[in-house]
Amino acid sequence: MFTYLDPSVRERLIAEGTFQRIDAEGEPISPNAAVPEDSVALNLLGPIPLPLQLPSFNATVKWYASVRSSELSTVDSLARDLRAGGGQHLFSHLVSSMAVNSVLVIGEPTENPLVRVHSNCLTGDVFGSQRCDCGPQLDAALERIGNDPAGGYVIYMAGHEGRGIGLWAKAATYLLQDAGQDTYQANRSLGLPDDSRDFSDAAILIKRFIGEAPFRLLSNNPKKLHDLSEHGLHNITAVKHIAAVSSWNKRYLNAKRGWGHHIDEDDLNDGE
Repeated sequence: MFTYLDPSVRERLIAEGTFQRIDAEGEPISPNAAVPEDSVALNLLGPIPLPLQLPSFNATVKWYASVRSSELSTVDSLARDLRAGGGQHLFSHLVSSMAVNSVLVIGEPTENPLVRVHSNCLTGDVFGSQRCDCGPQLDAALERIGNDPAGGYVIYMAGHEGRGIGLWAKAATYLLQDAGQDTYQANRSLGLPDDSRDFSDAAILIKRFIGEAPFRLLSNNPKKLHDLSEHGLHNITAVKHIAAVSSWNKRYLNAKRGWGHHIDEDDLNDGE
């Protein structure tokens, strides 16, 4: 890691305690230990002070960046080859395929904190699209956690665009939705699953920061709760999280409701 910048940087960060490695149970392991091919380990960078200024949230949080050791090793190996061949200008192509997740630590979390496991959504989170509720959900989660006495965490999952199908396929599903299909029908028309997101890394990060203690999960999605439980997290209380219902996204939210999300009919009248 970092050999395409300066090999000494990694060792300095390890010594400072800002680079660490955790196993599948969230427990620390040696950053220099070899990771068996059949096991999962995450590398963490942080905490990094991150001042956020958003419409509904203005505070400094602690940011951790997380990536699987296997992905980082592959990129590092390719980077060494590129550096040796004078191909530094290609580094951006290497890291573009690396899924880097984030943990935002909000306040000073205590017992039973609030947690939002948020799937990245370029169109909603960045562009402010109203075709979904992702951007407002992220904004509302930061505000709710920031105002909660117990504090909490936002775990931002990369590689989850379009419930795991990626941005290109998501664009195609939008065209199919405009032709009359709902969000799940459009996935199936492309031969894709309803939801292919993997929450295993999110579970590992929750184990690292919370352990097996109870926490409240801001989510309407029973699959997310089930998937986290499958990875050993059982002390979870689901907290309904509805944000910014509008004429643009009501059909989308109705489809999620029909798929099993805990959204009541009355929840969808908020935008009227």
